[in-house]
Amino acid sequence: MTAVAPDASVDPSAIVRGDVRIGARSRVLAGAILDAGDGVLAVGESVIVMEQAVLRASARFALTVGDHVLIGPHASVSGAWIDDEVFVATNAAIFPGAVLGRGAEVRVNGVVQVRTRLEAGATVPIGWVAVGDPAPILPPDRHDEIWAAQEPLDFPGTVFGVDRNAPDAMVQLTERYSRAIERLSRSVPRGARDRR
Repeated sequence: MTAVAPDASVDPSAIVRGDVRIGARSRVLAGAILDAGDGVLAVGESVIVMEQAVLRASARFALTVGDHVLIGPHASVSGAWIDDEVFVATNAAIFPGAVLGRGAEVRVNGVVQVRTRLEAGATVPIGWVAVGDPAPILPPDRHDEIWAAQEPLDFPGTVFGVDRNAPDAMVQLTERYSRAIERLSRSVPRGARDRR
């Protein structure tokens, strides 16, 4: 399942699970988690995944990371397409279905919302939010504008298949997610790490 290029390296404390492919000269640092779930997670060449970063894929949302990408400490990247030469800084969050164009930057605490397209060379400033396709990039104090763009992207429906307006939406969401996690955890022996 996991395929790590011979000249790539994965720190012994990192967790790499599922169908994960790590390209030549890429480095996965201490405590990082690369979890393909029931999907595919592909990391290109000369990619740096820094300490405690979390990269996730699923059957609905594969994660593809291009070449010469840096993913900073504590960043969270789920089910996105990241083109070449992208910088994702410390604590940035990239949500399922997002597309980051070549040379884009998401700076410290920046957010690229679900189903959002960030154009090539675009920058999400520190703490700002990109939301939509094409993505306006907004400061966090403009919540009403962010929500106006974010609501139709339907995060709970897109990611979990749950109607946001259902009276028991959080019950459905957590129960569905719990079942998926249980199913995946049964497929990997307790404490197992698929590493080279």
